[in-house]
Amino acid sequence: MSLVCAISNEVPEHPCVSPVSNQVFERRLIEKYIAENGTDPMNGQPLSEEQLVDIKVSHPIRPKAPSATSIPAILKSLQDEWDAVMLHSFTLRQQLQTTRQELSHALYQHDAACRVIARLTKEVTAAREALATLKPQAGLVAPQAVPASQPAAAGAGGEPMEISEQVGMTPEIIQKLQDKATILTTERKKRGKTVPEELVRAEDLSKYRQVASHAGLHSASVPGILALDLCPSDTNKVLTGGADKNVVVFDKNEEQIVATLKGHTKKVTSVIYHPSQSVVFSASPDTTIRVWSVTGGNCVQVVRAHEAGVTGLSLHATGDYLLSSSEDQYWAFSDIQTGRVLTKVTDESAGCALTCAQFHPDGLIFGTGTADSQIKIWDLKERTNVANFPGHSGPVTSIAFSENGYYLATGAQDSSLKLWDLRKLKNFKTITLDNNYEVKSLVF
Repeated sequence: MSLVCAISNEVPEHPCVSPVSNQVFERRLIEKYIAENGTDPMNGQPLSEEQLVDIKVSHPIRPKAPSATSIPAILKSLQDEWDAVMLHSFTLRQQLQTTRQELSHALYQHDAACRVIARLTKEVTAAREALATLKPQAGLVAPQAVPASQPAAAGAGGEPMEISEQVGMTPEIIQKLQDKATILTTERKKRGKTVPEELVRAEDLSKYRQVASHAGLHSASVPGILALDLCPSDTNKVLTGGADKNVVVFDKNEEQIVATLKGHTKKVTSVIYHPSQSVVFSASPDTTIRVWSVTGGNCVQVVRAHEAGVTGLSLHATGDYLLSSSEDQYWAFSDIQTGRVLTKVTDESAGCALTCAQFHPDGLIFGTGTADSQIKIWDLKERTNVANFPGHSGPVTSIAFSENGYYLATGAQDSSLKLWDLRKLKNFKTITLDNNYEVKSLVF
């Protein structure tokens, strides 16, 4: 219901009510009438402006003018309303387009920010790796003078001098090897032929389950751990060699990397942890054998005994000598203290690359595997091939001597594992693996 002025019969803009006649008036019109007559126009009673009471209304809706009652006028009114709606729609479309552009720009900025964050994260990771490598070196004291008997002076660029000339097996070295073998053989005989009680039984071994997994030791961009060894004096320390050319010492109790050793120019395929010293050894297809200090985090010797990739590495029981095999068909015996190659031998009649090498527990004989499926047993003192074990049909990948020194286990790419009796020089058991599994590594 709309209010109507009693004088003009139109909707008032500023309505007010007369208390005398209780009628609604347009304030502008009633004020003029009172100024002229001083009375209420409806009943003639006296009325003043002060008596008028304003009516509070919200935007009164004007009724359609009499002209809007014809069909043309209604069509005109509809046309005007349509035009207004179209203009409003156009304005909304413009605003939507602007908002879309702003959203697109914001998404682009977000994407760019994500890329920058990813790049910075990668740089931080690389910096942390570099810092982990540099930390052990930062605390190094000045190197002490090297005695004349140990010519391992650093060459250009801080690399240890690479020594390749052969010194030969002196009587002192042979005596040292013989003495150690005598001690080890005597100890082994004392233990007798009974199986030690602390050995794990087969039924217990079948219940073994994985208890931990450690990622991030080597580069994720060049994945692959190709060699592994445990520290004999502290089995919490794990030594690994990777496809990323690095050697890593990892403490599984602390779950942190102790040292990342960098220097090889190709992947690391063999690693050994020294049983009593904080020293590790590594070999690579880059033809070098490296001796590393774990505490110093640096390379202390580079033994360049071979002309081709080094395929096998074994530490002598004395802890002073290294045996290595290579694709150049030679095996080499080197002194780890001086980095000198003491002797280097090949079987000229075979003319075949060596694929692995392992010392016998007594240290006077050792075995090598070849690319043409042969296992060769060598006498270290005489540097001669004393026995051969044919039988595999693919390159020999790994060999291992039993702790008592009586047996030899060999694995090859023919998916088989063979056990040999060294006293009778014959194969007494062959285990063939299913699904063409290849034996990569063996240990008793």
